[in-house]
Amino acid sequence: MFDMRYAAERGKADFGWLQSHHTFSFASYYDPAQMGFSALRVINDDKVAPGAGFDTHGHKDMEILSLVLSGKIAHKDSAGNTEILPAGEFQLMSAGAGIYHSEFNASKTDELAFLQIWLQPNQQGGEPGYQQKDFGQREGLTLILSPDGRDGSLTLRQDALLYQLLLPYGEQLAYNIASGRKLYIHLINGELEVAGNRLQPGDGIKISEETALILTANAATKALIFDLP
Repeated sequence: MFDMRYAAERGKADFGWLQSHHTFSFASYYDPAQMGFSALRVINDDKVAPGAGFDTHGHKDMEILSLVLSGKIAHKDSAGNTEILPAGEFQLMSAGAGIYHSEFNASKTDELAFLQIWLQPNQQGGEPGYQQKDFGQREGLTLILSPDGRDGSLTLRQDALLYQLLLPYGEQLAYNIASGRKLYIHLINGELEVAGNRLQPGDGIKISEETALILTANAATKALIFDLP
């Protein structure tokens, strides 16, 4: 079963300093048909003006992932982490029983573009956590998140996997889906064909009740693949 989520149909927010597109219901954007997919709750495609950002605010019981597409994030949180997150790096903040943080565009001249992704944890409370890593730009699949930190991945408080997919033009990749699992694919750039569905940048696709896929890059492609319970 395949269900496309087209970029043009996403929710939108314009605050002047922030331009955001919401794959799923978020803040003032509400669509009862788009409340998330399995443990995946939020994918926000954000562009932040120079020097602007999200003032200190709180979260609890959520796994919050950021991927910088261009620019740099200046991160600060109540657990004592003060970090700069450059383009290409992943940041995972486990809110646990509660954490406060701020995220600002570290540049006074250049726009920041990043993906903000939330996954619901399979455990409540606990100490907050912070992880950050550059996984490089290796072709094929690179494991980014896992529940056990395997293969150098960031450790997620959920039975989910996240892969970075990089495919050159014309290349194909086979992906086997374990019984009872679901996939969500979000295309960052390029063009990806999935079972006859063509994804353009910002598009996503929900996949359930399938056992195997062939992914074809109709242009040099970068995507995120969420393997979900």
